[in-house]
Amino acid sequence: MKNKIIEYENLHNVNKSFSKEFQFKFKDVLESGWFILGSQVDEFEKEFASYNNIKYCCGVASGLDALILALKALQLNPGSEVIVPSNTYIATILSIIRNGLTPILVEPDIKTYNIDPARIEEKITLKTSAIIVVHLYGKVCDMDPITNICKHYSLKLVEDCAQAHGAKYKGKFAGTFGDFGAFSFYPTKNLGALGDGGALITNNEFLDRKIRMLRNYGSNKKYYNEIVGYNSRLDEIQAAFLNVKLKYLNEINAHKRELAKLYQQELKNEFIKPELDDNYYDVYHIFNIRHTKRNIIKEYLLENNIKTEIHYPVPPNKQLAMKGVIDHYSCPVSDEIHDTTLSLPISFSHTTDDIMRVIDVINKFR
Repeated sequence: MKNKIIEYENLHNVNKSFSKEFQFKFKDVLESGWFILGSQVDEFEKEFASYNNIKYCCGVASGLDALILALKALQLNPGSEVIVPSNTYIATILSIIRNGLTPILVEPDIKTYNIDPARIEEKITLKTSAIIVVHLYGKVCDMDPITNICKHYSLKLVEDCAQAHGAKYKGKFAGTFGDFGAFSFYPTKNLGALGDGGALITNNEFLDRKIRMLRNYGSNKKYYNEIVGYNSRLDEIQAAFLNVKLKYLNEINAHKRELAKLYQQELKNEFIKPELDDNYYDVYHIFNIRHTKRNIIKEYLLENNIKTEIHYPVPPNKQLAMKGVIDHYSCPVSDEIHDTTLSLPISFSHTTDDIMRVIDVINKFR
């Protein structure tokens, strides 16, 4: 009998256990007749701020918008430089470009896949205004040296937390080290909506007020516009769904950590696994391995009814959209990661039996 397909992600199964609560929340929103910036968004902003032990949260339309608006609110000098990891998802780079700023690529640590603090200072110039760190795959960056660098050079710090909901570094949540923490609630995230959505968290009251105006046409009072703004508001229905799932975020993260533990313990050492360190509480939005025969392994697993993904097949500096912008960079560490990384199934809907089957099959690879 043919084994069932183990999908990389099945969002229907992921959200099945929340279905009844979703329906109640949807009914509440529908019957309220209030669909933009209402009580559901207010509730989520308060609860997500509380969850992260931070003062303010402002919901926006997407993770990309969160990054764009964060840089806009910081009022960086046009054309100034923003340091960013060379292996991030392209959204991080786009937010810099959309603000008329210059992205400066810094290579990651090959062990953590996050920006290498030891390589940052060599890229700082008189034009450097900020650093965007990316907590890739659900592991927080090495924040102590990074925050020290920002203080020493008076640089703004934005954290891209799109993959790090609930992740911690030395007991402190992702998104709470810098001026802003920017989140995405894309459906595949550990805290995923049923559509797009994002948020910014901060301890700075002035910056929070600025974001609230920027997301809403530059207005703090209806029909009175103080600054040139955007239309980027977290949808009331998506906020309602997020209010349901936020209650289960710790459970979701704990489940994924248990699945990751199986991979860590049982996968053969010929597959390079994520680094473990007691200073980090990793939430495994993605569980990636690395191997020089990545493409062959991916096909081998698919032949055995196991689906995988590659995060990501093409580095930012080699994307066609970045021609003339960052394509002049040589990024050998990033290239090695992109050429060898493979993301294994690690969803909230996967069982330990699913993961053990993946392990059994991949360990037989020759």
